[in-house]
Amino acid sequence: MRGAVIHAPGDVRFETLDDPKIVHPTDAIIRTAVTCVCGSDLWSYRGAEPIGDPHPMGHEYVGFVEEVGSEVTSVRPGQFVVGSFATSDNTCANCRNGFQSNCLHREFMSTCQADHVRIPNAQGTLVATDGVPEERFWPGLLANSDVMGTGWWAADAAEVTPGSTAVVVGDGAVGLCGVIAAKELGAERIIVMSRHESRQRLALEYGATDIVTERGDDGVARIKDLTDGIGADSVLECVGTAEAMRQALRSARPGGNVGFVGVPHDVAVDGQELFFSHVGLRGGPAPVRRYLPDLIDRVLEGRIDPGKVFDLTLSLDQVAEGYRAMDERRAIKALLTP
Repeated sequence: MRGAVIHAPGDVRFETLDDPKIVHPTDAIIRTAVTCVCGSDLWSYRGAEPIGDPHPMGHEYVGFVEEVGSEVTSVRPGQFVVGSFATSDNTCANCRNGFQSNCLHREFMSTCQADHVRIPNAQGTLVATDGVPEERFWPGLLANSDVMGTGWWAADAAEVTPGSTAVVVGDGAVGLCGVIAAKELGAERIIVMSRHESRQRLALEYGATDIVTERGDDGVARIKDLTDGIGADSVLECVGTAEAMRQALRSARPGGNVGFVGVPHDVAVDGQELFFSHVGLRGGPAPVRRYLPDLIDRVLEGRIDPGKVFDLTLSLDQVAEGYRAMDERRAIKALLTP
């Protein structure tokens, strides 16, 4: 098969790799329909995370089942499936509590920018659609495997409720999907912090009511101006930097909540400040599997269209250009077609 391999910061190559095989009876092999580059992939690409030896990349996927292990009965060859970036048996205590991304048998996907992928824990991870969806739905279903599920988790963790005010920190694919989630969960006002015109337009299309271009203390002050000096009921932190976390925590009202889903880099929370703020804080890797059946229905019924975050489509062998375009902010998110 062919797939993306990262060798060093800024060095992603499309190479011939060993075909995936069933390793455990709980595995499945899928043929990729579409895959993509994630904003979190850029941490390694930019050298902010160690790379070590060259290794495959990618954790978002939809595709066709080609083979299943002997213990997999929930899906069968030929079916179109959507899965999570974090695999799960969907039966352990953590899964039953709704935190499949903390499954006791969890494995993080890391080989999905390829034309074939082995899916561990396939029985609990993969969700089959009724028949093969029209190709126009594939980008939206692909978004469900990570960014839409993660945006939904951000809104859920921040306890967005009908009639509330939500702030979204970050205008990447996850933040934009957070706007969708906040709108679907009934937020009356959705304030997006963004400095990029194309992303602002999509945020407004998805349901944002206000755009804030300021950052840091100025951004917090602007949020307070827009909320009568109090702050927002819910804040979705979708970046992962120290500045974004400070901005999120200080933008929430006393008694409000922050859902943080950006992979943290050099983030430290001041316990004294958090204690006196009365702000609730919850986040972590999104339990995408919890939301998948509902999100799949919303996409196929046309209620949401997270696939619009893909503003660049490339063939899989052009994966390196997808990384470059996202790194240079020429694209929000690159869709890759095998």
